[in-house]
Amino acid sequence: MFKRIVKRDGKIVKFDPEKITEAIAKAGLATEEFKYDRAKALAEKVLKRAEEKITVRTPNVEQIQDIVEEVLMESSFKRTAREYIQYRQERSRRREAKSDLMMIYRTISHADASEDSDVKRSNANVDGNSAMGKMLQFGAEGSKVFAKSLLLRPDIAAAHDSGDIHIHDLDFYATGTLTCCQSDPFVLFENGGFNTGHGHLRTPNSIGSYGALAAILLQANQNEQHGGQSIPNFDYAMAPGVDKSFRKALKRNLEKYNKFTGKKLDLEVKDDVRFGDDEKLKKGKWPAEVIKASTEDVERETLQAMEGFIHNLNTMHSRAGAQVPFTSINFGTDTSPAGRLVSKYLLEATENGLGKGETPIFPISIFKVKEGVNYNPGDPNYDLFKRSMEVSSKRLFPNFCFIDAPYNLKYYKKGDYRTEIATMGCRTRVFASIFPESDGIVTGRGNLSFTTINLVRIGIKHGICLGERKEADWDGFYKELDEKLDLVKDELLERFEFQANQHVRNFPFLMGQGNWFGSEKLNANDTLRDVIKHGTLSIGFIGLAETLVAMTGKHHGEDEDARELGLDIITHMRERCDQYCKKYKLNFSLLATPAEGIAGRFTKIDKKEFGIIPGVTDREFYTNSFHVPVYYPISAFEKIEIEAPYHNLCNAGHITYIELDGDPSQNIEAFEAVIRKMHDEGIGYGSVNHPVDRDPICGFSGVITGDRCPHCGRLEGEVAFEKLACC
Repeated sequence: MFKRIVKRDGKIVKFDPEKITEAIAKAGLATEEFKYDRAKALAEKVLKRAEEKITVRTPNVEQIQDIVEEVLMESSFKRTAREYIQYRQERSRRREAKSDLMMIYRTISHADASEDSDVKRSNANVDGNSAMGKMLQFGAEGSKVFAKSLLLRPDIAAAHDSGDIHIHDLDFYATGTLTCCQSDPFVLFENGGFNTGHGHLRTPNSIGSYGALAAILLQANQNEQHGGQSIPNFDYAMAPGVDKSFRKALKRNLEKYNKFTGKKLDLEVKDDVRFGDDEKLKKGKWPAEVIKASTEDVERETLQAMEGFIHNLNTMHSRAGAQVPFTSINFGTDTSPAGRLVSKYLLEATENGLGKGETPIFPISIFKVKEGVNYNPGDPNYDLFKRSMEVSSKRLFPNFCFIDAPYNLKYYKKGDYRTEIATMGCRTRVFASIFPESDGIVTGRGNLSFTTINLVRIGIKHGICLGERKEADWDGFYKELDEKLDLVKDELLERFEFQANQHVRNFPFLMGQGNWFGSEKLNANDTLRDVIKHGTLSIGFIGLAETLVAMTGKHHGEDEDARELGLDIITHMRERCDQYCKKYKLNFSLLATPAEGIAGRFTKIDKKEFGIIPGVTDREFYTNSFHVPVYYPISAFEKIEIEAPYHNLCNAGHITYIELDGDPSQNIEAFEAVIRKMHDEGIGYGSVNHPVDRDPICGFSGVITGDRCPHCGRLEGEVAFEKLACC
């Protein structure tokens, strides 16, 4: 009989035969095939065989467990044998995960974010070198291991680790958070204010306060969600602040007027007086110079409010100080004088940039385009549309969201901003719903979670790229695609159940303040199922271009047949999502996943398994969703025509980027032609990218026209004297 045994960590301890009996008994109890007496008899067989087979005096744990497996498999207790084997595999997986986690922690602790580390660069919105950034990453990586080890089904966890799928925001899985929300400030501002959890904020009474509280709203919400935050009706929501500031300015200037003229004009300014309301102002019989001064005061205050809002969103932190909130705002369709003023000065503040002229990272601003509102000459906000393109040509923002796209227009109700399509900025779209009360409503709704399928890997395995077949195996491709779709559907449903059983008290701002659709009806101890059902569960895909190359040798940008095949693939995925909607009574949707870090992760894994495949794995990243590859030469108009049909299919979110060379601010006509082409082809959400200049001395980033920096006035080639002195 053995005296001692070697544990997995290398320690040598006393050998205890009773532990073998206990392990077998637990397996038998789990399957209900036998009890302790039978386990003891099986353990005796294990000990006898171990003495026969193991020649060393001190065996290790693995050797003994291998023999336990043999004895159980030879017995009539097959279910118990399988249970024991699965138990061993699961324990082994957890040990490996723990070991991997320690290596990841070492990377976080010692590596620099600029080094080639996927962990350190997993979130571009987090400073991976800061103390709080590291702390956030420690928690995130530990949470991922916990989720994969204890919360996810083993086959789902294995699919994520192997690169078949990617579960986004896996680090937040165990918290039960939702992805994002399209917040309506009216809900929070106009009903007595709101509580951030650290104090109550009154209803704001000036445009400056409206802008400040809008930033706080976005910050507070991101502390309770793992994704981005959006205001879908920014101009509508800020307009009351302009009106309130105007009434204050009017009263203030009337007091000044009375003081300097000796007159005694009535100082009462009723709440129905609004900025730019000529009829009301005429009835008030106020002097023209008072109205003019008040108008100028409010214009200055609104510009300051918009500049403050942008500066706040690029400096204020969420999540223990580790991250600037990922924010986006939608605007451009409020035709009231106050709403127009907000849009006007938001654009001006965006063009002005930050303190040193830098292009603001946040908010991602999205101009909503609508015929009859701002698209054509004669439309009330046409001047704002023109101005938005001027600013975008210099600052990359705003992007453009098209209400007239057929799948958006069908929900549009004139005068109801809740029915105007809005996006999260990154591309997420939450609009349609199987529940009538939220169908076609953007406010108070968001994505619950999303998981992406590695479409390219399926293409590699069933296509012609490996030289194993002359023609693509489309039956095999769609069979495996359906398997992955079902796997992701199961994962999203499991995550939904976890989220649905959270309580309102777990989300004191998002749910407790009535920010999420329908949450105002819940109490603190209520669970979330009845309200989060209005969100979306999204299945994403990456690398359609590389998938088509793997299958046929050409992508959809270079071949008409490939173009049709690409649409067939994504149509199939959308149809499956629609089927899941009907079957599970939840808002399943199809997402055109952005590239971010996931495209590089998939590529790295596939490159290791399949090698370098020209046109498939020979670059660092797979192509963004359904996009024509950026390296492929193609005209802007043709790219729009090819990508437009996918916007209708990808109802969870989409975007088309157009890359322009040179300085588009010098050719606004060409810029406008691109935007109008997007509108006419049914694009839902579009952006025009172009080179951004940076002054190495003052830090200005944007378009530098000519040789002189618009911020500091420095000519190219000059070195500032102050800079030399500092050096």
